[in-house]
Amino acid sequence: MQEKLMVFSGNANPKLAHDICGSLGIALGDASIGCFSEGEIQIKVNQNVRGKDVFVIQPTCPPANDNLMELLILMDALARASAGRITAVIPYYGYARQDRKDQPRVPITAKLVANLLANAGADRVLTMDLHAGQIQGFFDIPVDHLFAAPVLIDYFKKFSVENLVVFSPDVGGVKMARAFAKRLEAPLGIVDKRRIDGQNAEVMNVLGEVKGKKVILVDDMCATAGSLSEAANVLKQRGAKAVYAGVTHGVFSGPALERIDKSALKEIVVTDTIPLSNGKKHPKIKVLSVANLLGEAIKRIHNEESVSSLFV
Repeated sequence: MQEKLMVFSGNANPKLAHDICGSLGIALGDASIGCFSEGEIQIKVNQNVRGKDVFVIQPTCPPANDNLMELLILMDALARASAGRITAVIPYYGYARQDRKDQPRVPITAKLVANLLANAGADRVLTMDLHAGQIQGFFDIPVDHLFAAPVLIDYFKKFSVENLVVFSPDVGGVKMARAFAKRLEAPLGIVDKRRIDGQNAEVMNVLGEVKGKKVILVDDMCATAGSLSEAANVLKQRGAKAVYAGVTHGVFSGPALERIDKSALKEIVVTDTIPLSNGKKHPKIKVLSVANLLGEAIKRIHNEESVSSLFV
């Protein structure tokens, strides 16, 4: 495996890339990634990749445009260096919320990014917890879509199952919450909300028993923390004993950390698909690693083995 498999990384999340290589028992590929004086990205691959099975690890998290361009340019360099196969490993797929025309005269940027990745040289994509599962259909190349649920559920299993209930912070996240509830053998609840704008939400109804319960709110991502903090506050007002959150992608943009500080959330558990803002630890935020999960998927893809058992 080590003779043909190579893993490279951009600057978006180098620690995750090193951890994945550690789980695979290989060294991270050598590439120089910097900028010209005017800000254009400059990349050079410093190893022979001819005929190799290459995986490029780069979440397109903030700064999304810089990280996306790094990914595209690095794949182009690898393709022009005659890499045998290039897999874009995108733990967090940026622009995923722009997956449809919900207003007149707006782009479908998630589809545009899919086209850019294929045109830059990607032969397949490995990603995790897409904001909308149908984005897989935007690609004309194979997509392996992993879920962080097993990592998050293992953490929450340490909690007493008694008086535990899983809530979705909105109707759109019910499918994900149901999977958590089933694995934790806990009841399911829903916070029905109406979105005011891109950053604010108003809670309307709470569906499910909450009084005296330990509540776990689950979602695929936390951007400005508006939905999670509002849901946590309302659940606490309705008598929840404690409110936790399990989120795959901790974007934490804008007022997110301030809202988490002021909210009723006791703890928010995220994965390391995105590095924590400025690398700083936060007393309410717990980070779990998905390096072993991604490493196992990379190994199976390289060995042409089934990845389906990792999709649960």
